[in-house]
Amino acid sequence: MKFAICNELFENWALPDEFRFVSDLGYDGVEIAPFTLAESVEQFSAAERAQLRREADACNVEIVGLHWLLASPAGLHITHPDESVRERTAAYLIELVRCCADLGGKVMVFGSPKQRNILPETSAEQARDHAIVVFQKVLPVAAESAVTICLEPLTPDETDFVNTAAEAVELINAVGHPNLQLHLDVKAMSSESNPIPDIIRAHASHLRHFHANDPNRRGPGFGKVDFAPIMAALKEIGYDGYVSVEVFDYSPDPETIASKSLEYLRQF
Repeated sequence: MKFAICNELFENWALPDEFRFVSDLGYDGVEIAPFTLAESVEQFSAAERAQLRREADACNVEIVGLHWLLASPAGLHITHPDESVRERTAAYLIELVRCCADLGGKVMVFGSPKQRNILPETSAEQARDHAIVVFQKVLPVAAESAVTICLEPLTPDETDFVNTAAEAVELINAVGHPNLQLHLDVKAMSSESNPIPDIIRAHASHLRHFHANDPNRRGPGFGKVDFAPIMAALKEIGYDGYVSVEVFDYSPDPETIASKSLEYLRQF
């Protein structure tokens, strides 16, 4: 098991400075939100991608992959009733796959709640069918690029499309491609009725990536969630991927969040 941290926490930091800082703390990787590179990754050139990868390598950290995939540019949506919107979304996801691979990343976390919500003129069944087609258009390129897209269940407060790990696995199985797998997030799992360790065990065969945080939107160890049984469950299933710190409340400061989160996780 390896540890990473999401880069948007380090607001206004240059990425090489982030790489050096987290490497010195002992993190193995950094997970990147594409909107921190450019409004659209199409504006982030091949040369810039290669340079960023070299900078990470120089700091001995891996660029794990991408998350917050559709936060920008505007107008993207995987369940939209307009086929042209879905086509643009699939095309942009393909460009994200290529960017991820160029950076050396292996996973893309698909959360993007606003870009998957079921719109008023769309039924739940239609939304599911639309999402399946979008993913099926993207996944052959993901396979060629050795990138796995990891579907993230999110809380009902965030979205009305895929709220539980079981729903995510159902959609993954419906798509039927090995490069679409499961991402689990502690904050999101806290909204489910089943205990988090049970969710991890039940879906071990699909789990490819993991976010460590708390329902209070802060880092692991900054809230009430006890990570001892969670980390024990990950060890039990033989999880050997990344546990990546993702926060939404950036207080008191990135230095404290990054250092204390890793210190807490390492206890287990």
